[in-house]
Amino acid sequence: MKLISIHKQIKLALLLLIGVSSTSSIAQDVWTLQQCLDTAIVNNAKLKIDKNNNELASQKEKEVKSNLIPKVTANADYKYYMELPTQLMPLSVFGGPAEQYKSTQFGVPHNINANIQFAMPLYNPELYGGIKKTKIATEVSELQYQKSKEQILYEISFYYYNAQIVNSQLKFIDDNLVNSRQLLKNVNLLHEQLLLTKTDVDKVALQVQSLETNRLIVAGKYDQILNGLKLLLGVSSNQIFTVEPEIKQQIESNYTIQPTLDMQMAQKQYELLKTDLGTLQKSRYLPSVYLYGSYGTLGYGFKGDNNEFLDFYNMGFVGLKASYSIFNGTVTQKKINQVNIQIDNNVLQQGLIKDQNEVQIENANLQINVAQNTIKSSELQIKLAQSIYNQVILQQKEGLASLTEVLLADSGVKEAQQNYLSAIIEYFKADLELKKLTGNIK
Repeated sequence: MKLISIHKQIKLALLLLIGVSSTSSIAQDVWTLQQCLDTAIVNNAKLKIDKNNNELASQKEKEVKSNLIPKVTANADYKYYMELPTQLMPLSVFGGPAEQYKSTQFGVPHNINANIQFAMPLYNPELYGGIKKTKIATEVSELQYQKSKEQILYEISFYYYNAQIVNSQLKFIDDNLVNSRQLLKNVNLLHEQLLLTKTDVDKVALQVQSLETNRLIVAGKYDQILNGLKLLLGVSSNQIFTVEPEIKQQIESNYTIQPTLDMQMAQKQYELLKTDLGTLQKSRYLPSVYLYGSYGTLGYGFKGDNNEFLDFYNMGFVGLKASYSIFNGTVTQKKINQVNIQIDNNVLQQGLIKDQNEVQIENANLQINVAQNTIKSSELQIKLAQSIYNQVILQQKEGLASLTEVLLADSGVKEAQQNYLSAIIEYFKADLELKKLTGNIK
């Protein structure tokens, strides 16, 4: 029996050494939360897509602005008339009777036209309104990128804190395993001395096995959390790292309240609607004016037995063109009415966002205060439960406490540990939510 026990102890010592060695190698690559956030900003695929969309919106803005630049086109045209166009000429032009006409063909078979044309808008309400809208749309796209970034950073922080909590849970399980294995060793000795029954030994052995199984489950959960974190960071699944083991709480949670991205996007939507309204109102009363012109040459050619020629004649002009809608069936007025309704809804939405945000900030602060107090209480409970467990173990060795009392004390330690972890979870959830509501998630 003693030889078997010594063999088990050596095997356990080797396993512990392997575990310590493995932990040391992993601990060499500990990533801080800030390191994870910085990595995600560079590598996260969704952020890259939104950044490209932001650049797309910027290019769209430049495209609309380019409509202000004069457009120049070169044109060339050649026509060969197999039958020349026929027109009717009044005979009175040639001294003949009035109201009588003679059909005649004008022109030559070969016609060549080559010119350069340009056009430039001097004033167009819709064009200038479109430029302003695309500028605001670019700003909205940037806000959308910031919103995606905020959400990614929120999720990464949540995963990171979860990993820290599960890591702490593993530490608690390891400590409990040490206690339970020592207890099992003591119970076996008492059983050998016929002071305890085999049932008592089995109870403690069952507890050890339960802890070992629970550790495997929690360790698997930890690996799953890290895999999810790697996906958000945009790094390879083969990347090996761990999180900081120490859970750090914010000393102060009084974050400076900044406009949330939802509020900023609602305000930009308001600017878009006001731009639409201004464009519609201007288009009702102001004309569109364009400057345009053309310069080129006209060529006429004829091939005949007695007269063969190909002559070119220059032609050019500059002009102004104005267009004004006198009546379009009240379509513009109906559009103005729709935009006014959308503006009213936007103002109401901004007020709703503001009110909801204030209530949620207050609730988050309350949750943080409750969680902080619970954490302090749970830390004290862990110390007391551990102290009680140690005292009961001493009493059990002296025969003053039963195995049932030891198991109850051990259960009290586990319960205090679970309460502590639950409080930590509630704290981090509330703190992350408060950062998001106050615009401090970055």
